[in-house]
Formats: sequence, C-alpha cells, structure tokens
Amino acid sequence: MLADLEELVTCESFSADHAAVARSAEVVGALGARLLGAEPETIVVDGVTHLRWTFGTPRVLLIGHHDTVWPPGSLGSRPWSVTDGIARGPGVLDMKAGLVQMFHALASLPSPDGVCVLVNGDEEVGSPTSRHLVEETARRCVAAFVLEAAADAEGTLKTARKGTSRYEVVVHGRAAHAGQEPDKGVNAAVEAAHQVLALTDLGPAVGAAATHPVLGAATVTPTLLSAGSSRNTVPALARVSVDVRVPTEAAQHRVDELVRALAPRTPGARLEIRGGAGRPPLSPHSSAALFALACRVAEDLGQEPPGNTAVGGASDGNDTAAAGCLTLDGLGAVGGGAHADTEHVDTTRMIPRTRLLAGLIARAVTLDRPAAGTPL
Repeated sequence: MLADLEELVTCESFSADHAAVARSAEVVGALGARLLGAEPETIVVDGVTHLRWTFGTPRVLLIGHHDTVWPPGSLGSRPWSVTDGIARGPGVLDMKAGLVQMFHALASLPSPDGVCVLVNGDEEVGSPTSRHLVEETARRCVAAFVLEAAADAEGTLKTARKGTSRYEVVVHGRAAHAGQEPDKGVNAAVEAAHQVLALTDLGPAVGAAATHPVLGAATVTPTLLSAGSSRNTVPALARVSVDVRVPTEAAQHRVDELVRALAPRTPGARLEIRGGAGRPPLSPHSSAALFALACRVAEDLGQEPPGNTAVGGASDGNDTAAAGCLTLDGLGAVGGGAHADTEHVDTTRMIPRTRLLAGLIARAVTLDRPAAGTPL
C-alpha cells in the first residue's frame, strides 16, 4: 500500500493543471486496473479527466478524487517521505491515501460485483465538470462511501456537512484622475468597502430559524478583494469574493435572496452579482444508517467504534446525499494538515481503515434502498 501511495503522491495533480490531472488519471487508472482486474472508463469533460469502474449493477458507490490543491513543483519543497509511521507529501492525506485504501478494500473482497468506483479530477474546485457524473451514479446506488480523510487523528467519520455557495460582487464605478478631479469619479473601492460590511451582516440576518442543531448557523465571509488599476486613478472596478456555508437548503435560499438584494451605497456605483448556490448540505439523516452500520462492522472486526462529527467543508458526499443516496463520508486516511505544509497520513491506520471499508462494502452491496435514517 505504501508503494502504491508513493506512486500516486509523486505524480502531481494540481486541479488547475489539466495536463497534470490527465497524467495522474493514467497512474490512478493503472493502479485500479492492476488491483481490480479491469480497465476504467476514462471520461474527459472540459479538459478534466475522470475515471469510473462499474461492476455489474451498481448498488454501492465508492467516490474519491485524484486532484490536489498543490501547484506543480510542490514535491520539491514537500517531498514524499515515510518516517516513524508518518507519510508526507502533497495530497497524501487529501486524498491519495484514501484512493489506495479504496482500491485495496475492494480488491480484498471475493468479487467487486455491485460496486461503482468514481474518481474525479476536479473535487478541490467544487467538481464543476464531474457533478453530473456523481449525481447520475448516486441515483442508481443504495449507499455511497466517500474516501475523504477522517475528521481528526482519531479517525472520526463525517456524518454531516454544511452546504456551500460562492459569489463575486463586482462593483462598477467610474475612473477619474485622483489628483486633479477625484470628484468626477465614482470610487469602486469605497463602494466595495461598504459591501464587505454589508456582507458580514448577512449571516446573522438569515436568522435563528435557519440554524441547524448539528451544523449550526449560516456563515457569509468576504474573502478575496481587489480594486483599481493605478495609484493615481479613482478605481472604476472592484471585486469581492464571498464564501457561504449553510446548514440547510432553506438557509441557502435565504442567503441567495439577501446577496442578490445588495444595493450600492455610493451614488453612481453599480453592483453585479455573480455565482450562486453550490453544493447542498449533507444532512445527518442521510448518514445515520450507514454510520450505525460502520459501528457494527468495526465491532465485528475488533476495532474501536468510530466517532462521528459535522464539518463545515463540503465534498462530493453533499451531492450524493442530495441525489437520494445514503452517504457516509470521511472513510479515507487518518492524519492531519490537509492543504497545509503539515499534511500527513498515519500509515499505521491504513490497514484497519481498509478493512473497515471492505466490511462496509460487503454489507451494503446486499441492501435494498431504505428511507434515509432507517436502520440497516
């Protein structure tokens, strides 16, 4: 497993570098073909390479991604290494170790029949070209197991996730010479500052009615800001990027209404709202039955039962749950530091996690589709 992990980590696959993602898909595809005895279906959408294996009539979906947040050349400063049971390297936790565990878990079963494996190449940027593949496959399956990393060093599973929305508020002003006639301009930077303050008030404005007992309240966070073209020119254009996390679909709709209702405060300025709702929330009801099953499988294996938690980040699991498929997330590697210089995997946990996943697949592949929240 460590040799397979090294092969994946040392093939860089930054989401925005489609050529690198294509090379990574070849490496991932070869690994899957060797372990599963079948070549994948290669699906290229808008230049992004995804892989899919289908065995018989799918009832269980195993889903992961092979793209990472690490730009080309990251291996130079963050080389692959394994020391004292800790593996390091760009993307090792998020989520190449999860892919290795997934392939080995499926290969350990007598047959892969009834399983679909989907590995996409753009999850880190919101799965824009693969979302329809995720939803289409999930609609045919009883259960989806997402190989994102565990929530913490204890191996806690992710049983709820907030939904996401992304916006860009574009402010249109009017340029003028900043020294000779600033009064003739409409300062887009000043208007952007007003909008940043207005945006920070939107989370509380959604109200307590949209707060979830597990996932908490909606958050609206201005992130990237830019304005102006030169030091001596009144800015004619400004942009504010906005990150939104929501606990319920009702909150997602309400935030959308509030963002689109933003009005300019500076005379002569005009606002343009881009973007919108992304992934819907992953409700605890969509994962409850599979989490209970995971606890029983762990007990049968002599393992400590996993914990569970809600997280603010989204994944493809949000979309599988929205498609009506029971979903359990965080079944991948145990470690820490995802997206950071400290990214690492605890290699001593890889085999136990692989056995847990194998047991889940073996149980779930025989199931009929139950209602969400129904014990399995």
